[in-house]
Amino acid sequence: MRKLLLLVGMSALLAACGGPRSSKPSLEVIASLPPAPASPMVDETPTRWFVELSGGAVSDGISLQSIQAQHAAFRQAAQAAGVKILFAYTQLFNGFSVEVPGNNRKLLYTLPGVEGVYPIGTYKLPPREAANPDLASAITQTGADIAQNDLGLTGRGVKVGIIDSGIDLEHPAFAGRIVDGYDFVGDAYDASDPAKSTPVPDPNPDDCDGHGTHVAGIVGGKDSQITGVAPGVQFGAYKVFGCEGSTGDDVILAALERAETAGMDVVNMSLGSPFGWSVLGKSITKMVKRGTVVVASAGNNGNLGLFATGDPAATEGVLSVASFDNIAVNAQKAVVNATGAPLGYLVLGGAEAPPTSGTSAEVVWVGRGCNADALLADPNGKVALMERGACTFNEKYQKAVAAGAVGVIIHNNAPGLFAGGGVAGVAGKFGISISQADGLALRGLTSPTTLTWTPDTTQVSNPTGNLISSFSSWGLSQDLKLKPDLGAPGGLIRSAVPLEQGSYAILSGTSMSAPHVAGAVALLLEGNPAFWGPQKPSEVRKYLQNTAMPKLFALAPSSGLPETSYREGAGMIDIVAAVQNRVTVTPSAISFAEKAGTHTERLVLKNRSNVPLIYRPVHLPGPSAFGSIYSPSFAIAPATVSFSHTQVTVPARGEAVLTVTITPPAGLPNKGLFGGYILLQPVGAGLMMNVPYVGMQGGYQAVQILTPASAGFPLLGKLNAAGTGYDLLPSGGTFTLQGNDLPVVLAHFEHGAQVYEMVILNAATNAPIHPKYSRADYGEYIPRNSSANGFFAIPWDGTRITRYAKEDVYGNKIPVPSEFQAVPDGQYKLQLRVLKPTGRMSNPADWESWISPVITIDRP
Repeated sequence: MRKLLLLVGMSALLAACGGPRSSKPSLEVIASLPPAPASPMVDETPTRWFVELSGGAVSDGISLQSIQAQHAAFRQAAQAAGVKILFAYTQLFNGFSVEVPGNNRKLLYTLPGVEGVYPIGTYKLPPREAANPDLASAITQTGADIAQNDLGLTGRGVKVGIIDSGIDLEHPAFAGRIVDGYDFVGDAYDASDPAKSTPVPDPNPDDCDGHGTHVAGIVGGKDSQITGVAPGVQFGAYKVFGCEGSTGDDVILAALERAETAGMDVVNMSLGSPFGWSVLGKSITKMVKRGTVVVASAGNNGNLGLFATGDPAATEGVLSVASFDNIAVNAQKAVVNATGAPLGYLVLGGAEAPPTSGTSAEVVWVGRGCNADALLADPNGKVALMERGACTFNEKYQKAVAAGAVGVIIHNNAPGLFAGGGVAGVAGKFGISISQADGLALRGLTSPTTLTWTPDTTQVSNPTGNLISSFSSWGLSQDLKLKPDLGAPGGLIRSAVPLEQGSYAILSGTSMSAPHVAGAVALLLEGNPAFWGPQKPSEVRKYLQNTAMPKLFALAPSSGLPETSYREGAGMIDIVAAVQNRVTVTPSAISFAEKAGTHTERLVLKNRSNVPLIYRPVHLPGPSAFGSIYSPSFAIAPATVSFSHTQVTVPARGEAVLTVTITPPAGLPNKGLFGGYILLQPVGAGLMMNVPYVGMQGGYQAVQILTPASAGFPLLGKLNAAGTGYDLLPSGGTFTLQGNDLPVVLAHFEHGAQVYEMVILNAATNAPIHPKYSRADYGEYIPRNSSANGFFAIPWDGTRITRYAKEDVYGNKIPVPSEFQAVPDGQYKLQLRVLKPTGRMSNPADWESWISPVITIDRP
């Protein structure tokens, strides 16, 4: 029955798409993201750094003793230079995380053994939202319930490391199953607050935030209230957040090393930073290649446009997980006018809950309820009914309470319930949210209306269930790879929280969908133990992607098109299909965004079963995106796909090859994204399989990194007298190089850059001042700015690199400096150069550049 329903659903989706439409040259726009809100100029220059030492880590076969000797030499020199060491690493990465006096990154290159210096990113936990949906409905969306009840799978024998805010060690959902743990930071830690950014570690990873407990509950919590996806797993609890605030790459790397040493089979990271492109990924990829399956949330930045998927989810080898909305909400129940219709509600985050018995005051409709609006009725002594939209929930709540309301109800402005938050609650004044339909029904009643409160719950269907959550981040990754990889339920998920926070609560986010996949991995590892050899992570990815299926396009579900592959990856996972399928397709995703023009891919089908299986390939095209990356439009502009065979037979215990040729859509502008799915429909026995694909019109050459934003970047400037901003110098300037009197290049990166370098030019000739030693600075893997007006500030202290320690870093011909010398007083220009993602350093066309106005160095 499961297979039949799946085939019927895919047939309907294919029929709705109507087949290829590439003959239509004009773009038929079906949806657009709203324009990005105006953002201030934000200086996003990093302040903490990873230092990589030469020779490799323990995982590269280097002895711990030799690494420790190398560390001792670095520590001694760093102490003398005033460098503060935060963490040391030996297992996956050989080096340190540090803070530098005056943020003088160049100083680090002069210390012994330094091979690379990389910025440290920071990650914040998402806000909590108070409500009461149910994990039980979510596990039916992926077949986890069938895997548990019919297949008997629980994840027994699998260890899952949770790198998060810790786990409540006293919670009954995890009793006796936490086998390793460590607190790397302490309760007061906050990486974004200089006064709290020094870690105070201890052995107790108890959760004082609640996020990590919630995540662990989804992976495999089990008690009388909840059942996670894999309720038989064992846990590693690795606390990298304090009770609130953020953490950094450096703390996460320390936790990864501990999880690797403790033998975790799966690691879940429900955290991330948008537009990520971090050296942390090198260590994670190494961990994956050594056999650990790493799962991470794709990010909750669906409002920030394309290319927003962040680290660590964007890392090669990591399973990046998008979020789909839950199909049902187990809401609290009230009754309209004592004997009328039941009304389901959620408590607004931060507000008080209504009582569980008794009758409310009269409910009155007051309108939208923003500060700019006149109230349509007097709510004094009554319950104010409002509509969602135009201003914050808190603004509506506070206005009603200030007018004397004893409670606030906000109904949705779109179908379904919603979980609102951010309310500053007032004692005795409840705040709840209800569906649009229930809100309109209350407004339509002519007689005075009250609500009778009950302690009961009622299950409410979610009209956005099985659609991508509005918050789920869009791909691609910074290096133009298909991310996310797949999806799972993450919107409105009830799970465990610390006992002192009420034991159970809701959170929404890709933070919730990632642990669903981590639990699915545990079930898959238990269900097919003979399948996993040295390539366990890549094989697990293959089984999950091959059997995942696309859902409808969330921005325009009535279009009948599937969701974009660059937002859902392969689609919603199907755990039962992944466990039972015996055929795999390699590669499990086709990503050729770096390439312009037609692409041909060779798909290899491998059959593990004892009977031959036959498949018919079908193309399911998705929407194409174009325009601003911050607020793109989506059009019916499909690629054209052809196959080498109309039908392919895979022999028992054998292989077959299917060649796929994909031609970009006509009329799609440069840098437009297009994608879809190659579906392999079984002819007779077998399960349908899926290979998502994505391309970019024009390939990597269409990417522009240095863009002006609203300020006209890049710009030359210097710190103002107060040290709080920058004075711009469009005609150049004279600098003493004393204190803050330094030239600073301000640049906006619209896309991540593989490499950036600052070259010193002779002002009169525009030629480099030396054939080899003309660079003032360089960096690798610089991420996209997080906002439309974000920028990086790159100061020049009047020195140039005059010696290189090494000419080759990770196979790239990027020089590692070891000595800096001052240039003479005189007139210069600075040339900022950036290398496009996947571009070649030897190809001038792969670089973008900008030359500054004249800089006069005149030291006192």
